[in-house]
Amino acid sequence: MNNESMQRNDVIRALKQALQKRSGKAWSVTGGRGTAYGWITISSPPARRVDGSMSGPDREELARLLGFDQPVHFQGESIPAGHDFYRLYLHRARYGTTGGLTATPYWD
Repeated sequence: MNNESMQRNDVIRALKQALQKRSGKAWSVTGGRGTAYGWITISSPPARRVDGSMSGPDREELARLLGFDQPVHFQGESIPAGHDFYRLYLHRARYGTTGGLTATPYWD
């Protein structure tokens, strides 16, 4: 994982693969646009959404896959732009834990 590309599109691809491998389901992993270009959002694909939002079971499953105790937001999980966040969420998607990794917001 140390020599892995941290380019946004490569991270998106790796997140999709890891989540699908662990859950057996497809997940929507998309990059932001404009000033939010580096941000990434993980949610259920449009076909599984209910009135445009993630269903309760999908929110719970995504939380479990990422190692959270509470369901993710009904709009999905947002990953800030930044290599530390990318590494953290790649580990969460692959193993369901932080693996001791941390990421500090670069904004105040």
